[in-house]
Amino acid sequence: MPSKVPRLQIENLSRRYDGRLVVDDISLAVMPGQVTCLLGPSGCGKSTTLRMIAGVETQDSGKVLVDGRVICDGSARVPPEQRNIGLMFQDFALFPHLNVAGNVAFGLTGPRAETDARVAELLERVGLGRYGASYPHELSGGEQQRVALARALAPRPRIMLMDEPFSGLDNRLRDGIRDETLDILREEDAAVLLVTHEPDEAMRMADDIALMRGGRIVQQGAPYNVYNAPVDRDAVAFFSDINVIRGTVNGALTSTPFGQFLAPGVPDGSAVDIVIRPQHIKIDFDRAGRGPNPTVQDGTPARGVVQRARFMGSESLVEFRMDHDGSILKATVPNVFLPSPGKALWLMLRRDRCFVFPARV
Repeated sequence: MPSKVPRLQIENLSRRYDGRLVVDDISLAVMPGQVTCLLGPSGCGKSTTLRMIAGVETQDSGKVLVDGRVICDGSARVPPEQRNIGLMFQDFALFPHLNVAGNVAFGLTGPRAETDARVAELLERVGLGRYGASYPHELSGGEQQRVALARALAPRPRIMLMDEPFSGLDNRLRDGIRDETLDILREEDAAVLLVTHEPDEAMRMADDIALMRGGRIVQQGAPYNVYNAPVDRDAVAFFSDINVIRGTVNGALTSTPFGQFLAPGVPDGSAVDIVIRPQHIKIDFDRAGRGPNPTVQDGTPARGVVQRARFMGSESLVEFRMDHDGSILKATVPNVFLPSPGKALWLMLRRDRCFVFPARV
């Protein structure tokens, strides 16, 4: 029966630098076999959180528990080397003077025969069984990453901390190596805490995303929920481009050229931002100055004039200048759609994909 005790638990973790709060009262839990991602912009406290869990940096307050046992708090602190936590960083940090087998074996203790067997097992699992005698400079970036993974897994850590481990790889290799890495980590039943600033990586890898901003976790949940039920405008914008339409509330409704939008609980006279991603704008043709009829799902159409259109590979990006206020809205369309600049088209906003937030001052 699966354990109900988190493999990793952090409670109210905080850290200050020169009086500035860098990590602000963070709490989360990671179960065995689970991948949780700390996602956020550079400087939001992600890596500092990881270093405190690893023990290479000391928190100002809060505590860290492994399998329910406190490993550091205000009065006790287990040394980093005794925490049974594996670390992977973006620069791989391989020892250039050791061959691949020596790098993987570094830090292992016990009889030589057992160490050699563990190294051979891991190199086979990461597809480098023939490279034990090679040196890091003889390997590609993807191969070095797999050596770093094998080395981190060698002591059988119960927790794996990963700080932007794939950022040094080119896009052609990255997806495959990420998937291979996750498969191995799940086979080991490790609890994984991954740090990244790339939303696509978090969505691809994580079972649970903790979105960070300004040292705090502002939203946490499954990738689907974080993406489709964002807590605020910045949370929407972190995952994709956005369009913003400003409106004023009257009777829990906001009137716009695209029709009315619900704004329950917002006081009358308050400004709100209606946010929609480019892929959720619908485009229709102009019919002698008229657009399509309004619908419940898509609201009222508003006319815009194409400013430019670009093919992006799997989709086309079209920018419109709207007739009603001169604002620019962006829409993406699958495949090739390249209307000429100056062409008038009608836009509609999918109501189920719009988010209404208090306006940013």
